[in-house]
Amino acid sequence: MKLYVEESGTATVVAGVDRAQAVATTRVTYAEARAALARHRRERALTARELRQAVAQLDREWGAYNIVDVTEPLVQSAGALAERHALRGYDAVQLASALDLRAAGGDVEFCSFDTRLNRAARRERLVVVPV
Repeated sequence: MKLYVEESGTATVVAGVDRAQAVATTRVTYAEARAALARHRRERALTARELRQAVAQLDREWGAYNIVDVTEPLVQSAGALAERHALRGYDAVQLASALDLRAAGGDVEFCSFDTRLNRAARRERLVVVPV
């Protein structure tokens, strides 16, 4: 979200993306981002034009991301993480995706602005930004 709407934390996310060798996210992030943008529009935090621009930017950049598919093993892992860390479902899917990337040998920095999700990521020994 913070890449597509100027808000608190945007500069941190932009800097992280700029220095990253690759940016990965879960396939469901696209739907989550579109839902969040639509909510911002409904709440009048975005004009119709700003919404169109944000969606266009998301669509342009989406292909550059490394997309983690939601598979049966991933959702099983996410279920266990949700239970262990009291996470919401999609948050657990994001965390499970990061853990899968790390297990595959990736150097993963986990970026979230959700306190509970960040706490869970730290407990799973991920590097969390912002700290």
